[in-house]
Amino acid sequence: MKQPSVCSSAFFVLFFSFPLSWAQRSSPEDERSSCNRCNEHLSCNCSYSGFDNVPTVTDSALTIDLSFNHITTVTNDDLRGHTRLRVLSLRGNILALIQPAAFSPLWSLEELDLSDNQLTILNQDWFSELGALRQLNLLNNPYRALGSPPVFQGLRRLRRLALGGAALEELRREALAGVTQLEEFTLHANNLKRYEAGSLADMWPLGRVILSLHGPFLSDPALASAVLRDVSYPETPMVLSDLHLIGYESVQPLREAAKSRIRSLTFRNFSLSDEAIVNFLLVSSGAPVTSLIVDDITLTGEGRWERANWTDHKSIDEFFIRNAEILDVYKFVSLLDLGFLLAYPRKVSVIGSKVFVMPCLTSHLLVNLQYLDLSDNLLTDLTLVESLCQGDGSMKDLRVLNVSTNALKSLSTLSWLVTKLSKLTHLDVSGNGYSSMPQGCSWPPTLRHLNLSWAKLTAVTPCLPTSLEVLDLSHNNLKAFPVALSLPALIELHLSGNKFLSLPAGGMFPSLHTLIMTSNTLNMFGRSDLQSYRRLQNLQVGQNKFVCSCNFVSFFQSYRDSGREEKVRLTDGDESYICDSPLHLRGELVSRVRFTLSECHLVLLVSSSCGTALVLGILLGVLLWHIHAFWYVKMMWAWLKAKRSSASRRHRRHADGTAVEPLLRFDAFVSYCERDAGWVENFLVPELEEPRQNDEGAQNAENLQPLSLCLHKRDFLPGHWIVDNIMSAMERSRHTIFVLSEHFVRSDWCRYELDFSHFRLFDGDANGDAAILVLLEPLSKDDIPRRFYKLRKLMGSTTYLEWPQEEERRAEFWRNLRNALRGDEEED
Repeated sequence: MKQPSVCSSAFFVLFFSFPLSWAQRSSPEDERSSCNRCNEHLSCNCSYSGFDNVPTVTDSALTIDLSFNHITTVTNDDLRGHTRLRVLSLRGNILALIQPAAFSPLWSLEELDLSDNQLTILNQDWFSELGALRQLNLLNNPYRALGSPPVFQGLRRLRRLALGGAALEELRREALAGVTQLEEFTLHANNLKRYEAGSLADMWPLGRVILSLHGPFLSDPALASAVLRDVSYPETPMVLSDLHLIGYESVQPLREAAKSRIRSLTFRNFSLSDEAIVNFLLVSSGAPVTSLIVDDITLTGEGRWERANWTDHKSIDEFFIRNAEILDVYKFVSLLDLGFLLAYPRKVSVIGSKVFVMPCLTSHLLVNLQYLDLSDNLLTDLTLVESLCQGDGSMKDLRVLNVSTNALKSLSTLSWLVTKLSKLTHLDVSGNGYSSMPQGCSWPPTLRHLNLSWAKLTAVTPCLPTSLEVLDLSHNNLKAFPVALSLPALIELHLSGNKFLSLPAGGMFPSLHTLIMTSNTLNMFGRSDLQSYRRLQNLQVGQNKFVCSCNFVSFFQSYRDSGREEKVRLTDGDESYICDSPLHLRGELVSRVRFTLSECHLVLLVSSSCGTALVLGILLGVLLWHIHAFWYVKMMWAWLKAKRSSASRRHRRHADGTAVEPLLRFDAFVSYCERDAGWVENFLVPELEEPRQNDEGAQNAENLQPLSLCLHKRDFLPGHWIVDNIMSAMERSRHTIFVLSEHFVRSDWCRYELDFSHFRLFDGDANGDAAILVLLEPLSKDDIPRRFYKLRKLMGSTTYLEWPQEEERRAEFWRNLRNALRGDEEED
């Protein structure tokens, strides 16, 4: 009883272990997802796609972005075949394991981003084959140290390195061995606890250094000083971020930077107390700092910095503040006591700091000022009058003024305020509320660059200074330029984001080199538009609502194909020129549109077709006329109509049901011309209807019996259609005698009778000899019209009678005619 149980268990284990074994041996490629979102530049964007592992991507990809997925592991096989890859981003995943040879196939890789993952250990094998790597980002991973042996020793071409994070606690001297000549080094070490002096010193020369040392600055100034000592060089800009300086000790590490005579110092995302500012000014006194940049600063004090007014900061050339916030602004004192700082800078920028006014007294302190940027603040026309000291021109050396993105509304006020700034060359007033432009304005004659973009202008006037070389009117509501406008010195014009329907007239801008008109309502442009500009070289008119007509598409494609041969070059790419209409082409690149011959030359095609049809119609008409087709149709219709009418009369019945008998019955219907009526009446009728009794006739009395003839003058029924009479006469006559002569051939009615005789030959009731031809004068069959081919054939195959001119032969003529008329009776 136990044996079957054992066998069953064995079978059970074998059965269920087989699929598991097969799954383990199956190819990983079968389980991997794929990403096909690659553009024409072989850049594949696979970010934010929810991948749990590295997807399969084409081996020809140059850039692969796998950021912000759920990838946990990179295996040795995931990137196999990507020998051409230049950029790889794995940022923002939950990457915790990278197998040693995972990046070995990436011989051409230049940029690698592994930031914001879960890497606890850095492995030297990852980078051993990346000889072309120039940029490496390892920020915000939970590794506590860089590891040993040195991780980056083989990266000889590395120029940008970013490392560290909240977990980094230790930096040893050998950790960065082999890293030299960096263009930029970023270190996030807010919780750094151990630093071996000299660990960062071997990276010289160092282009730029960015340090985040919040913890060391507050709790271990000596450690922070050691770090700054190793990376401070006169020509190396230093950026210090995420700092909170509140007292004397927290500022002391900056003494190392001052000792190294650093020239460019940037503070980013930090807060300062009054004591810290005073101590910084004391520490940096006499240092050759030329550029002091403050970005995202919070001032916790009241601005009482008088104790530092004796310090030496004459070297400061640029003073840059952005996004400054004063916690207790109502207690903050005036900046007039900072004259020792404001007298020297040539460039001052206070951006995005809610400044609503700069007092005129402060403006007077800026005696060396050449560049002033007060953009993205709260200035109004009234406060700007105060800041520029009522236009007195006190900032006599000012060359660049930027008051963009404020609350300014009056362009005339602005022009009045800057008129006396005799050296002003650049003026940026973009992003303000200018809705109109006065007809006349006063500007400094030195003004060369004017930016009036992102306003609300609907029209342009001669208010614009004629000295301009660069004018930016983009993103307004402009539709056209006034005819009277002339800017003879203008070299560069920006008109993007307006409502222009066509290119402005080139005559207004005789010196223009560059024109940018993207995102307007421009439908098309042509060679004549470009030729109106004398010196235009660069043109950008993409992202407009192009009507892809045949002419525009043909011009555009030929113009782009001409390349450098054209005087004006379209400097934006083909992808900017997209059809907006017609509907079936919307979204298509203008460069890829292909028209058929019928689409582009419809008028010509229709005209040619109509012309061809007309010529063919004329030729066909001539041919039909030549073969008398119209005549045949006409006669056929008349014959059928008359035939039907005759048939209806023939079958009309009496009231008692008996059929109506025909009114007359003739031996022959005589068809003749009116000019031959004398012969018919004087010879034919008397001879046939009233035969003379002579000796010759006595011998054949039967032939001398009178015959009944149908003559149109006496026998046609009055009131009937003449064609009906002709048809009826022919149908009631056993024969038709045609008295032929030249007059007969030219007679219309005779020709009708010939016509009906012609058709009667097709009639099943007609006899083969129904027609008897009598020639009054010599007449060949060629004298009969060709369309009467049956009669011509009959004339050629049947003996016809000729009226003899000799008297002695006429008896024979009459005898033959009577015999022909009585032929049917004899046969009966």
